[in-house]
Amino acid sequence: MSKTLENLLLEVKRIKDKIGKVVKKKLNEFKKNLFKDEDSIFLELCFCILVANTNLNKTLEVWKNIKEKLLDKDYKSLTNKLRELGYRFYRVRAKYIIEARKYKQKIKELLGKVNEEDLREWLVKNIKGIGRKEASHFLRNMGYENFAILDRHILKILNEHRIIENIPKSLTKRKYLEIEERLKKTAEKLGISLAELDMYLFFMKMGKMPER
Repeated sequence: MSKTLENLLLEVKRIKDKIGKVVKKKLNEFKKNLFKDEDSIFLELCFCILVANTNLNKTLEVWKNIKEKLLDKDYKSLTNKLRELGYRFYRVRAKYIIEARKYKQKIKELLGKVNEEDLREWLVKNIKGIGRKEASHFLRNMGYENFAILDRHILKILNEHRIIENIPKSLTKRKYLEIEERLKKTAEKLGISLAELDMYLFFMKMGKMPER
């Protein structure tokens, strides 16, 4: 039997019954990040820069090992450390992180104070290495619940269940918002937020909850 939206809804409901309380707890933990100091918030942004097109578990390992260095090390020190840790894009991501440092205070000031759609667009426009997916990831980790993190795992699930006709080779703003709207309607059918739905879809594909 081919997979459909109805199949997906039933599967998400099954997962929700299994891990719903854990997911709610995790989302509440994310909300607390919004009130942390600017360095802690910046480190969350760095994780989202590092994880783009990179293995999640490997990135998490690297990020935990290098966290404090992301705040003040120069380009050479940062690239050397990333390379030592086996991180693939050590040159370009080190450059992005160093360039993003000048926005630490600004990001802290904007969080929770401007329209969330405008905030995401600001991040995409001003932070190199942050596209719409990475901005959505960062904002989810700051407690925002109305954005979809359209990574390859989520897109594959949506394609398998015929919610999208194909997996796009690239996600333009128009295409991203179009797919996000379809996911939003799916979340509404379930009576949950996009952030909660993302957690269940991640669990469906990976068999575990995302740590970040």
